[in-house]
Amino acid sequence: MRVHDVVVVGSGISGLSFAHRAAGAGKRVLVLERRERIGGCIHSRRSDDGYWYELGAHTVYNSYSRLLDIAVAAGLADRLVRRGPARARFGLLKNGRVDWLTPPRVLLKLNWLEAALCGPVGIFRGKEGRTVEEYYSGLVGRGNFRRVLSPFFAAVPSQRADAFPVSGPGSLFKKRPRREEFPRSFGLPGGLGEICAAIAAHEKIEVRTGVGAESLRPAGGGFILRTDGGEEIETRFPVLAATHREAARLVRDLAPELSAAIAAVGQVAVESFGVRVRRERCWMPECAFVVPVEDVFYSVVTRDPFPDPDWRAFAFHFREGLGREEKIARISDLLRVSPGDLEEPAEERTLLPAPRVGHAGVVAEIDRRLEGLRLGLTGNYFQGLAIEDCIARSESEWERLRALS
Repeated sequence: MRVHDVVVVGSGISGLSFAHRAAGAGKRVLVLERRERIGGCIHSRRSDDGYWYELGAHTVYNSYSRLLDIAVAAGLADRLVRRGPARARFGLLKNGRVDWLTPPRVLLKLNWLEAALCGPVGIFRGKEGRTVEEYYSGLVGRGNFRRVLSPFFAAVPSQRADAFPVSGPGSLFKKRPRREEFPRSFGLPGGLGEICAAIAAHEKIEVRTGVGAESLRPAGGGFILRTDGGEEIETRFPVLAATHREAARLVRDLAPELSAAIAAVGQVAVESFGVRVRRERCWMPECAFVVPVEDVFYSVVTRDPFPDPDWRAFAFHFREGLGREEKIARISDLLRVSPGDLEEPAEERTLLPAPRVGHAGVVAEIDRRLEGLRLGLTGNYFQGLAIEDCIARSESEWERLRALS
């Protein structure tokens, strides 16, 4: 039977950042990934000719201090690339027409009479216990929120965000200090996946793809994890960094109350479809993204902030349930190209948490059930979906488990 100090289930940024901290402390870490690639929601799609684009997470900022610490430790700090001018232009799609905006011009889309009537009262209302819709409707009016703000908020987590908590765990936006020595928003020459690859290359980290976790049981002073291939692996510290539904399944027999607490988190599926198109074939001006007011997709994100002389790439994040041919037809229609112009299509279905007001209590209950267990839980269903939120959770879990050793 193989023995490892730490076994991490899941190779998204949550699992990899935990592995990074454990390996940095001298632990031998095994990371198991059910899929054939690492990165989870970080998915830098690469072609044979070296062209890449982001099919998943696409933007990081100099306020992501924990991510920057990893980049520095992995020797990537001098490879950070500032996002170009296209980052400041985006489109609002309504009734087949795209209005091209910059952040200040979004304000011109508001009905200012409605905003003036609501703002003076709404600005003094606190955020605690309120949904995104309740809070921002109080600032600009319900009509303004639904017509302008709601589509942009939905584009961030690739799901309707109206019922998200406006503050605390599970919220979309958190104020963080910026590190001015780094670009305000940036990427890497080969995409954000370079960060995942750099972590996985650590000498004390072993990553095995195509291997899922079937079960977890206590054994002596540790645990035995059984893979879906029947292999048994012994570890003192198992860390579950898979989706919250997968984590709930793995601890169901081990800690049923903990499993129930994890399962209380909502879930939504997002179906992403990426393509690249020859530059001369696409009518659309360079932009960061396009958001529809009402459509079959939540957003389309481009690679334009990192321009290429020959190619452009687009990642559409669709609502669940649309067929492949329907997706291709919608993409072709918006880009005004034939389906044959959509080169190297890539598809991915992602399960994401859907936090609601009261999510802080759900997280507190999970942590209460974790007390005293030498079992780690991390992921995007704790503090939030942002990369920095995921790393923050992993680091706090590392500190908790280290204190139990």
